[in-house]
Amino acid sequence: MAVVGFDIGNSSSYIAVARGGGIETIANEYSDRLTPTIVSFGEKTRILGSAAKTQVISNYKNTVINFKRLMGRQYDDPLLQEELPRILNEKVKRPDGGIGIKVQYMNEKETFTPEQVYAMLLSKLRMTAEANLQTKVVDCVLSVPQYYTDIERKSILNASTVAGLNCLRIINDTTSAALAYGIYKQDLPAPEEKPRVVVFVDMGQSSLQVAVSAFNKGKLKILNVASDPNLGGRDFDRVLADHFAEEFKTKYRIDAKSNARAFLRLMQECEKLKKLMSSNATELPMNIESIMDDKDVTGRMKRADFEALAAHLLKRVEATLKSVQSQIKLKPDELYAVEIIGGSTRIPAVKELIKKIFKKDASTTLNQDEAVARGCALQCAILSPTFRVREFNVMDVTPYSISLLWKAAEGEEGEMEVFPPNHQVPFSKMLTFYRKDPFELCAKYTSKGKVPHSDPFIGRFEIKNVKPTAEGESSKVKVKVRVNGHGIFKVSTASLMEKIPPQPEQNDKDAAEKPNEDGKVVNDAEAVPMETEEQANENAEPAAEQEAKKENGEMETNESSQTTEKKADSNGSDTADAGDKSEPKKAKKTVRYIDLPVEEITHGFKLKDINIFAEREGQMIAQDKLERERSDARNSVEEYVYDMKDKLYAHLEQFIATSDREAFIGLLNKTENWLYEEGEDETKSIYVEKLAKLKKTGDPIVERYKESLERPEAFEELGACLQRYKKALTQYSEGDEKYAHIEKAEMEKVQKLASDKEAWRDSKLNAQNQLAPHNKPIVLVKDIRAETASLKANCDKILNTPKPKPKEEPPKDTEPKEGNGASQPSDAKTEETMETEGTAAAAAAAAAAAGGDQPSQEGGGGGIDVDMELD
Repeated sequence: MAVVGFDIGNSSSYIAVARGGGIETIANEYSDRLTPTIVSFGEKTRILGSAAKTQVISNYKNTVINFKRLMGRQYDDPLLQEELPRILNEKVKRPDGGIGIKVQYMNEKETFTPEQVYAMLLSKLRMTAEANLQTKVVDCVLSVPQYYTDIERKSILNASTVAGLNCLRIINDTTSAALAYGIYKQDLPAPEEKPRVVVFVDMGQSSLQVAVSAFNKGKLKILNVASDPNLGGRDFDRVLADHFAEEFKTKYRIDAKSNARAFLRLMQECEKLKKLMSSNATELPMNIESIMDDKDVTGRMKRADFEALAAHLLKRVEATLKSVQSQIKLKPDELYAVEIIGGSTRIPAVKELIKKIFKKDASTTLNQDEAVARGCALQCAILSPTFRVREFNVMDVTPYSISLLWKAAEGEEGEMEVFPPNHQVPFSKMLTFYRKDPFELCAKYTSKGKVPHSDPFIGRFEIKNVKPTAEGESSKVKVKVRVNGHGIFKVSTASLMEKIPPQPEQNDKDAAEKPNEDGKVVNDAEAVPMETEEQANENAEPAAEQEAKKENGEMETNESSQTTEKKADSNGSDTADAGDKSEPKKAKKTVRYIDLPVEEITHGFKLKDINIFAEREGQMIAQDKLERERSDARNSVEEYVYDMKDKLYAHLEQFIATSDREAFIGLLNKTENWLYEEGEDETKSIYVEKLAKLKKTGDPIVERYKESLERPEAFEELGACLQRYKKALTQYSEGDEKYAHIEKAEMEKVQKLASDKEAWRDSKLNAQNQLAPHNKPIVLVKDIRAETASLKANCDKILNTPKPKPKEEPPKDTEPKEGNGASQPSDAKTEETMETEGTAAAAAAAAAAAGGDQPSQEGGGGGIDVDMELD
């Protein structure tokens, strides 16, 4: 399973993957690890990423940029209205109140949502990752700015679904960078020691984010965050562009702001100038050719003047840094480092502000551009079962306070802050309500002015099927609210506690079982999970909810925990549940929890809409593939035409007859004209057919050329084989021991094979040499090599016949010398010498009986040596 992290920024995107050797940022088809966050639409296809960058100026009305800042917002949102002037496409208000981007696609006007455009780029990044990993990518982790609200985070999840991805986690940019920073540190303090505090400053193209992180071994905790969602590198570019636009009015009498294409070019050049000034304090030039009205413009700027122009922006940077510094109240010596990420933190004035406020030089331990993507891949590896990652717990925060509202019995409204600002996430809380009827909870952001969204509404949650107790009193309803790992608020579960009188004890087993409505025998104790009232007070939640607590990072507040469980009574007042008091024990009653349905009503698209978007995305991907194949087929025809026209008067000239060459050149010219006239927009099959027709004439010419190059080498290989076998025959005739063991008949076979192949070679070579190069070859290279292989196989089989092994001679008996006391090997047969006269006759008889020769006797006292085998 692939482990992938995507960092989709406002201007550029990165892909990181987890491999066996660690985390790697992968490159796209242009061998660039940066992919521009741009989507362009054409007459036949979409142009995504790097290829779309060239369309920003030439096709700006159908090229969408800055779409990430439109995610999850309504058309009438004041913050969105401030952003719309930067979007040069046609904008419309959709029926649901959202914003639609109208472009010309497939020769028709079509409207897309920002979520669809985001999904288009995400699909492109997914295909890039799949091409690199050679496997399908499904699970991923996506990064978002830390200031994103609930609805914006949901829109990212919806876009990932449209792109065919399963987003395991949405992680904040700064948290992702902190994870990439801390997980590799080997010298972090122990869990019980004082944590290492590091500040992360992320300033990208459109926003500024600051996060304070505390590190212990195996643990990351975000302490505080601060953001300016509308301050980034593009604002510094705009300052320069406004300055030069005014200068050009006076100097060249042109207004670059009045022409969209001219102002886009000016912004691009100002961005380049800003980057140059970050590394050079001297005065630098800026030149733009034919910006508008066929006029070339030039200007100059130095760093000091630029900082003076951007003074108001630098003050906003300073205010954001000071806000987080004042909230954490850390002394300079308590701060370990200030890490900077994001391209705009390279501005020298920003680095000076960081040093001024935190009393620390800005540190660049991390790759400023790729750190967020690498952290996403690490988070994906942690969540993936296929990777073993060092244990590292990440505790993030929600930047905005969240409150719940409800209506009480007498029309009064109850309100409660469930999650204060900078509260740890993921986190769950259990709330207790006493109700007789179904009721509704409304979640919203508490501090409207601090939330970068015009609508503080999060969602309404209807708790259904609530009913009074048997005595007519309010039922106890437990509601579990949670901010999950994505940073999204939801009501996870709701359950109603119902008391049941205890069942009488029955000794007989059959008496405890009774048939139900279906006629099946069911035991009451098994049919409904029950617990005593005292157990209910101790647990204060159903077993299913206790199981849910086992999720990663989840914590709950209930009566048995250290935190206080909030309880809203039927009058709308909030009180803390009273714990068990030392009272006389009452008669035990059994209780059971009944799960209640919760209907969620929030902003965003419904499942039906998401499915429609996903289907449309699939159609566009298929169209892109079809157009890519059609374009490749057309390019193949065009490439073949130009290639053959050049070669026919070069190295292929002698391999085609003059008359045939002129006819073929005419066909190529005719095809070239067709390509740029009526054949400009044909189907793939037509181009394939045209190429096949051209190759029918051209391929034989190319083959004759290739044959002429390879044929001499093939004949040379055959000749080398023949020489080797002739030499072997000569050595055989001279009695060389190397071949002496081979029979004469076999060597005669070798001689006949060599003679036949040599005759074949000479005849073919002579015939081919007499043939003109443009004629069909007499013999092909493959035939020559086949003959060579056949000769080798037959002759080598004979010449490589192994020599027969020499016959083994029987071992000779050795007579040991008298008095020789040499010891025999341990596995040798035991020999015994007998020198008495009395045993000589017996030994001779034994030898005769065994069929051996009878030893001769010389004199009466001669000795006899007898070998005896002793068992």
